[in-house]
Amino acid sequence: MNTVNEKKKGWKQKVLHELKSYWLLVFYMAIFFGVFTTYRRLLLAHYGISYADYGISVIRALVLGKVILVAEALRLGRSFEEKPLIVPTLYKTFLFTLCMALFDIAEGLVRGLIGGLGFTGAGHEVMSRFNYEWLSRALVIFFAFIPLFGVRELRRVLGKGVTDIFFRRRSASGTDYDPALKTY
Repeated sequence: MNTVNEKKKGWKQKVLHELKSYWLLVFYMAIFFGVFTTYRRLLLAHYGISYADYGISVIRALVLGKVILVAEALRLGRSFEEKPLIVPTLYKTFLFTLCMALFDIAEGLVRGLIGGLGFTGAGHEVMSRFNYEWLSRALVIFFAFIPLFGVRELRRVLGKGVTDIFFRRRSASGTDYDPALKTY
């Protein structure tokens, strides 16, 4: 009877952990994509062009957050985890930038189909978007993912305490650091 309660408790904790991970990813990416959308809106406003695709930013964050969690559950990108941390960080950054590019292509196809262009017209619309603007977006996304995956890799190697340093209150005395142990 006790093991059933432990399994139930373990299952609930795992679900809560996954939900927390998902919403933290979504929060990070929604802020990032929202800032990028604001940048694009302000840049286009300079030329008198209106742009307000904030909804797409949130949808991108929701979808990509789930893609990242599913890819991690499938152990995608784990082949370089024994290398120096920069290697798995850059590998996962590159991998998920490609995922974002694939999502961008799918988004363009769906927009074209909903807009009544048909599959061929939607395909041409997507191909016409592969230009400097698309390349610049991919570069910005790549460099925005580096800190995300860098912190995730640090947390994987050093434990949960890495992120706790940023979000937990430390003592006011500032003497928590022990140079002999190199710990706080």
